[in-house]
Amino acid sequence: MNPVIRKLIDPRTRDLGDLSVRRVLPAAGQQMVGSFVFFDHMGPADFAPGTGIDVRPHPHIGIATVTYLFEGTLLHRDSLGVVQEIEPGAVNWMTAGRGIVHSERTGPALRASGHRIHGIQSWVALPRDAEETEPAFRHYPAAQLPGFTVGDASLRIVAGTAFGRASPVEVRAPTLYVDVRLPAGGSLTLPAEHAERALYVAEGRATLDDAPVGTGQMAVLEPGAAPRLFALEDVRAMLLGGAPADGPRHIWWNFVSSSRERIELARRDWAEGRFPAVPGESEFIPLPER
Repeated sequence: MNPVIRKLIDPRTRDLGDLSVRRVLPAAGQQMVGSFVFFDHMGPADFAPGTGIDVRPHPHIGIATVTYLFEGTLLHRDSLGVVQEIEPGAVNWMTAGRGIVHSERTGPALRASGHRIHGIQSWVALPRDAEETEPAFRHYPAAQLPGFTVGDASLRIVAGTAFGRASPVEVRAPTLYVDVRLPAGGSLTLPAEHAERALYVAEGRATLDDAPVGTGQMAVLEPGAAPRLFALEDVRAMLLGGAPADGPRHIWWNFVSSSRERIELARRDWAEGRFPAVPGESEFIPLPER
């Protein structure tokens, strides 16, 4: 048994039409890390002039969605009437609660010129007592997120707390979410302050106390371990986790809930047009057959 890594997760590639993503969570035997119940690595992908991403309006319940980009921009629209472009290093934190609908598209300027997109999209399961909260949206520019160095590493606290610092992003449970950049030959000791933690390597190759972790792999860490992350080449990684979730979740399509019955209700509501519309949008993603 590895004294540092409890589980090493290899991603599954999913074709979303406009681009392919590497889906890491949920995984077999590992539904969540902290409250992170879904984790997708999109790109890097290059789009020619006149092309771009078009994720049509679709619904969510029971979660907060978190978009965090390394490169490129996306234009968010939702059923609250929010229109917000997200840029690298910023956070779009959308609380679905009892139900929200949103779209994500390439904005007109980048669509005209061509561009590259690269980033992480994740879902955070809301605590059971907040699953039916009112939907909400908050945008946090990159300048609001704490950025600093620890030894060789450049760090940004995306959400929650780490390394003695806290993000202004409002969370509903103890959370760990850190953007880590480490040059080849550099090292960083990962703190043991959160009960559940994982390291996802988005770029480069690294070791955790000599155990290799490659591009696209997520290493779920043993509780209490404080391994040394060493960069075999330039590394971009996300450190994530937090307090254990208050029970497992049911996941079907874009719906997450502690209750199967609530997901069935959401399915019927979307199929029968009872979710709110996104102003300015006429398209939508139909309910999948399975």
